[in-house]
Amino acid sequence: MSTIQTTVVGSYPIPAWLAAYPTAVHLRDAMLVVLKTQELAGIDVVADGELSRFDVNHPETNGMIDYFIRPLAGIRTTLTRAELDEFRAQPGMGFRSQPAGVVCGPIGEGTLNLPAAFAAVKDLTTRPLKFTVTSPYMLAKTLLDRHYGDRRALAMDLAEALRRQVQAIDAAVVQIDEANIPGTPADGPWAALAINHVLGGVRGEKAVHLCFGNYGGQTIQKGAYRQLLPFFNALECDHLVLEFARRGYDELEVFRELKPSIAVGLGVVDIKDNEVEWRDEIAGRIEHAVYVHCP
Repeated sequence: MSTIQTTVVGSYPIPAWLAAYPTAVHLRDAMLVVLKTQELAGIDVVADGELSRFDVNHPETNGMIDYFIRPLAGIRTTLTRAELDEFRAQPGMGFRSQPAGVVCGPIGEGTLNLPAAFAAVKDLTTRPLKFTVTSPYMLAKTLLDRHYGDRRALAMDLAEALRRQVQAIDAAVVQIDEANIPGTPADGPWAALAINHVLGGVRGEKAVHLCFGNYGGQTIQKGAYRQLLPFFNALECDHLVLEFARRGYDELEVFRELKPSIAVGLGVVDIKDNEVEWRDEIAGRIEHAVYVHCP
């Protein structure tokens, strides 16, 4: 491996032929395409593109929310019109037209089986493999709560269900994905508490990915990394995976104040742009980041 390890965030475009004819065989073929593409590019830590959670009804987001929510105990996914209206009135969820479900009882693992999803991909590559899990904070924000009356308690029970799952996964890296906290940095302390509970069950390297939203190529959340520094420093992870190529690199100096135990994963490819960056351009972004972070 190189001194600076390379990886992808996790998600990958869905092949058109998988969306058109989604079968178990085609899903395995699609995961192989994604993995081999990364291997041929020389990526050190590869991922299955999150295709293991492919849902023909949610092809754009690879089931980032619904894949985790639907199997859980204590959640109902049939919604009344009144519940839809109530959810739409909640602040900060304008990008989503309806909740992922209604919490009607204590959260439990239900039929969620992340270890099986990992088992389906781990023998398809010889490279170190990353497995991604959506943050309990983000999952809690997408639910309409009829049971707990306390979003923090809901997030912690979601975290416990996810922790039990990741304890059985022997991936080289387990990454928690969080795309909602950038718009609500004041929730950082309890969001970090829930995320850390999941990370406590991880057997390999612990990563947290944070972005400002990429649904349909749009930036959904507004904010800055400076506001999120207390959240970052509260995390008990080995490294962060952050977007920079689209946002620019002016905020890099913020991470001089990141606690030394956390490494920074630097986004150097703009996935919201169809233009392919030259390798010299990417190398220049890395060199610039190293200079700013370690002058």
